[in-house]
Amino acid sequence: LDEIFRERRPDSIKKIREAVVEGAMKRVRPALMTSATTILALLPVLTSKGRGADLMLPMAIPSFGGMIFALINIQLVPVLYCIKEEVRLRLRKKA
Repeated sequence: LDEIFRERRPDSIKKIREAVVEGAMKRVRPALMTSATTILALLPVLTSKGRGADLMLPMAIPSFGGMIFALINIQLVPVLYCIKEEVRLRLRKKA
């Protein structure tokens, strides 16, 4: 996102939102693929009841939670960045 903002230097809220959407679209596919493959790989470990499951489950739960958190961040970070840039723009226009 920072790279897009340095290149474009948006001067309106509409342009800020367009830049944030473009930046988020570049990052969403790799982040989703990483999270999806990790979550799918952990499902057998999380559902296993056999030998060794008692050792693997405590390691799989935090990894699974981290990937769920990463999925939330994919949506949350662009929104927070957009809010920050909009506030910064309003402050510049007031000064």
